[in-house]
Amino acid sequence: MLKVDALNQYYGGSHILRDICFSAPIGQTTCLLGRNGVGKSTLLKCLMGLVPARSGEIVWQGKRLNSARPHQRVAEGVAYVPQGREIFARLSVEENLKMGLARFSGKAGREIPGWVYDMFPVLAEMKHRRGGDLSGGQQQQLAIGRALVSQPKLLILDEPTEGIQPSIIKQIGEVIRQLASRGDMAILLVEQYYDFAEQLADQYLVMSRGEIIRQGRGQDMAADGVRELLAI
Repeated sequence: MLKVDALNQYYGGSHILRDICFSAPIGQTTCLLGRNGVGKSTLLKCLMGLVPARSGEIVWQGKRLNSARPHQRVAEGVAYVPQGREIFARLSVEENLKMGLARFSGKAGREIPGWVYDMFPVLAEMKHRRGGDLSGGQQQQLAIGRALVSQPKLLILDEPTEGIQPSIIKQIGEVIRQLASRGDMAILLVEQYYDFAEQLADQYLVMSRGEIIRQGRGQDMAADGVRELLAI
């Protein structure tokens, strides 16, 4: 389980994250929703060690991660798909995927698991194409696939539906649902697309001005007025 307790972060004099507290259990999808600029991406960067937290605790599977560097968090089973995908445009699809194997040594560090290609067949079809030649939706699948080859136990996704055509949004949703159903992975999904989040969320969090202002069970999102809250 991921546990975040009283997490605070500042940019200069601006208080960006304000006493953030939540947990993300293994076997569940936790959806974090909120409008642009409320601190969602900053929170994810703190979880990955890309931005240091000013105070508070980040605990994964009982281990405090606050002082761990990003590659050490990956070694602990944490994977991150950033907003904007950030694939390597000049590398082939296969080479991009192999970047996700960096935490392994020997044979495990050279071979892409076949189930990743099963989840995203287009990556097998285009594995010799340069990443920059793929469509936006295909690049998003590549970014998720690259994270998955590290065989994470915590998968962090930052707005994976942004700028993606509906058919690929549906496929990404099916992959997230399949990963959660295996019962061995915690998924933290940041999303602005309410309908997508509602379909996948086991639990939800709503963020505003750096604070968690509402949380609950995914099945209660409509009754809790989450859609209306996001429109304010």
